[in-house]
Amino acid sequence: MSFRLVIFSDLDATLLDHQTYSYQAALPVLKKIKKKGIPVVLCTSKTRAETEAIARKLGLQHPFIVENGGAIFIPENYFPESVYRLAGLKAFKKDDYRVIQFGTSYRRLRLALKMIEKKTGKKLIGFGDLGAEEIAAVTGLGRKEAELARRREYDEPFFLENSPEFELIQAAGQRGKRKIKETGVIHKAQVRETINGQIRGIEGSGERGKLFRRMQEVARSQGLKITAGGRFFHLTGTNDKGRAVRVLKKLYRLNLGKIITIGLGDSENDWPMLRAVDLPVLVARPDGINLKLPEAEAKLLRTSRPGPEGWAEAVNFLLSLQKYASGQGGPAARRIIRR
Repeated sequence: MSFRLVIFSDLDATLLDHQTYSYQAALPVLKKIKKKGIPVVLCTSKTRAETEAIARKLGLQHPFIVENGGAIFIPENYFPESVYRLAGLKAFKKDDYRVIQFGTSYRRLRLALKMIEKKTGKKLIGFGDLGAEEIAAVTGLGRKEAELARRREYDEPFFLENSPEFELIQAAGQRGKRKIKETGVIHKAQVRETINGQIRGIEGSGERGKLFRRMQEVARSQGLKITAGGRFFHLTGTNDKGRAVRVLKKLYRLNLGKIITIGLGDSENDWPMLRAVDLPVLVARPDGINLKLPEAEAKLLRTSRPGPEGWAEAVNFLLSLQKYASGQGGPAARRIIRR
């Protein structure tokens, strides 16, 4: 029995380091994957512009999923036209891509964020309220990358006033725009100290947990939803990474035949993706929080290291099992990769 592997991967704090956005630790494994012809589908909360830039750096020419499942961008001629017809999917042409769209327009999300702000009585700051310098301050991105992060179409990341991120914006204003232009990233130490500062406690019964549930309630009343990412809250339509992954799995199966899918992520907004794949991998978080994914715990793999080190650890392990699962290692080994 033969099959093809397809890898779906989150970016921030998974394939990319949470603090530096480096992927150097994963490069040897990425080169191995490329030689084997295994598709790596980036599945991220980042914008199309950001994801394109990262894919180019990594040498990837495969489909990618942007803004928490807002849309799939498939390189033109990647799949034969017959595959789209067999799948019953409409993929419109845009630039050099075929696009399958699931998300809500960014304009509607911006209006909804103001409604949620009004209903909760809390000041909420979205990326649409920020300039590139301020986005650089709260993310640790360089000025150029922050510009790409502003080009949003289907997802609005946001945070609370008086959160650690808000303090970073104030600090950025005090230090001045010149500092950001010179260094690309300001006060990295502060960024490191505030990892997930506002996300902690959202599942509890305290004020932060109550506020999160209230925000979700208002979003649902608008036909939208709010999830917690690694650093920000995300306001989106009803799309998620899992739906987009399932659609791409269907296309890959029609094109390649039998496939086994691997998914790697680290945060709550990756859960739909991890549920949708055959082999879900939860990459350790840099803050040490131990997330649970009840629906997939039986087959969930966890890494011992965070970021690209953990990514490489997991993919190396799964690649080592591939030859056994394809029939070269006996039935016991085949059960390992199917579990």
